[in-house]
Amino acid sequence: MRRPFIAGNWKMTQNRASAVALASGVAKATKSVEGVDVAVCPPSCYLDAVAAAVAGSNVGLGAQNMYHQGDGAYTGEISAAMLLDLGCRYVILGHSERRHILGETDQDVNQKVMAALAAGLVPIVCVGETLPEREAGKTLDVIRTQFNGSLAGLTGEQMAGIVIAYEPVWAIGTGKTATPEQAEEVHADLRGIMAGCYNREIAEAVRIQYGGSVKPDNAAELLSQPNIDGALVGGASLKVDSFLGIVTKALG
Repeated sequence: MRRPFIAGNWKMTQNRASAVALASGVAKATKSVEGVDVAVCPPSCYLDAVAAAVAGSNVGLGAQNMYHQGDGAYTGEISAAMLLDLGCRYVILGHSERRHILGETDQDVNQKVMAALAAGLVPIVCVGETLPEREAGKTLDVIRTQFNGSLAGLTGEQMAGIVIAYEPVWAIGTGKTATPEQAEEVHADLRGIMAGCYNREIAEAVRIQYGGSVKPDNAAELLSQPNIDGALVGGASLKVDSFLGIVTKALG
């Protein structure tokens, strides 16, 4: 049985003091939580401070991005080794905001996935369609293309060690949420794609999060779907109570 995984993507928010306060609050609130993995992903400049705030707790640390090269003259970039040095276990890769605002391609994401895995980080790899793509009936084609490109060349063992986040672009930060049925359909399609590329055992092992305006009041129905294994939470992860509300819903 797949263990639920709730991760908070703080995006470009917080200052040092508020990041530490939020991380400390999440660590305290989840102290007695068992049966679900929890992580927070602050801006890179606050990773060190947040790492100290969650040290010794049930909360894992994740980054929002990384570069595929190990070191060198890449001004402004952060390597997998640097993230590990800061205490990270996870890294979000291929988020739609990076794909659609900053122009990241599936090939870019694939290079980062390979580098993260080689370093020992767990990639949270995001896929998702835009509203025009959904309305045109292209959701499965888009998801398949992103999966095949972003995760090209992974062995079965590597595949079993990643996390996928299905994030419909039209539901991120808009207040709109895919219905549980819509989300479940894509999660099931993703598992089918994995079974075809690898085998059913690997497909059943990979955790697939849903992301897109997840809140405490819609989390239970979403997380009760058979192929939805957790959530990648944006705005609702910025307050301890709302984030905890989603975490507790993952326990059933």
